[in-house]
Amino acid sequence: MIPPGIVALADYEAAARERLDDNAWSYFGGAAADEITLHDNRRAWSELRLLPRVLRQVAGGSCATELLGRRMALPVLLAPIAYQRMLHPDGELAGAAAAAAQGAGLVLSTQASVRLEDVARLVANDADRGPLWLQLYLLPDRGFIRELVQRAEGAGFEALMLTVDAPVHGARDRERRAGFKRPADVSAVNLDGIQRPARRTLADGQSALFDDLMHQAPTWDDITWLQAQTRLPILVKGVLHPDDARQARAAGAAGVVVSNHGGRTIDTAVPTAWALPSIADAVGDDLLLLVDGGIRRGTDVLKAIALGADAVLVGRPHVHALAVAGAHGVAHVLRLLRDELEIAMALCGIAQLAEASPQLIFNTPHRSIE
Repeated sequence: MIPPGIVALADYEAAARERLDDNAWSYFGGAAADEITLHDNRRAWSELRLLPRVLRQVAGGSCATELLGRRMALPVLLAPIAYQRMLHPDGELAGAAAAAAQGAGLVLSTQASVRLEDVARLVANDADRGPLWLQLYLLPDRGFIRELVQRAEGAGFEALMLTVDAPVHGARDRERRAGFKRPADVSAVNLDGIQRPARRTLADGQSALFDDLMHQAPTWDDITWLQAQTRLPILVKGVLHPDDARQARAAGAAGVVVSNHGGRTIDTAVPTAWALPSIADAVGDDLLLLVDGGIRRGTDVLKAIALGADAVLVGRPHVHALAVAGAHGVAHVLRLLRDELEIAMALCGIAQLAEASPQLIFNTPHRSIE
């Protein structure tokens, strides 16, 4: 059940901190290094100011949208999050049920703690659900990745979201201070059987990162390889520079996700609210454009749409709500965002999301990434 007094997404964060131990909180609540990007993501959306219009006809309006042919009740997807059974016994099944009930989208993590077939079976036949996508890392065992993609296709997933901004883990000080350990009964079950590459023998003075691990890191050529393995559209997640967005378009991607991995990879990376306008200008209407990082209010969703996004992803609010109240909590988060978005649209004189434009933002980000 949802505890009394929870009326906003921030309330779930406070409640989740009370319920999770230091081990779990270091993983789900932390970020890289000094966590500057983590906090900047939130601050960047808050510092944008709306410029409402009044006395406009908005009766009959709607915040519904469509992504890759799938209609959804609101432009929000649950971001891919690993090991959700650390938060609640139902794990990823709870988020899937909540997203389907609210007509939102779901992106399942490659490192989910529930089999992808079980998640798809729960919601795939729900006519009112939103998009069902699988997040993917291009791991070195390409035969296994090919089979994983085939499993996703067979189960009913409709797109692949390829995460490209984490070839290595960030320096997560909070996890190291807490001595984070994943519980023995929680694992990335969809990666069972994957072959890990043999470690290279390093000479004195060589780097374990540059002379070993990074030899396995994916490149743009691997997107071409992935396209040859699947009929599903591919979105590239982790883009902050407009030139990378253009390269994703040239590589045949169906979309890009403006993301800094929630600040969990490289600290002091640009906030996503700052990066979004330049990337929107770079890709125009050619690619589906999503953004994540720091979305906590319906006004944030509206600002993202106004700056060029087609939809947003939410991650940490999903974590907090799942830990506090399971599927009911996640559904509540999505409902709160929809209610706040509808209120913001009505008070800004916007009846449909397509009417939101940069003119709605009083002060667009003042730093150009070009």
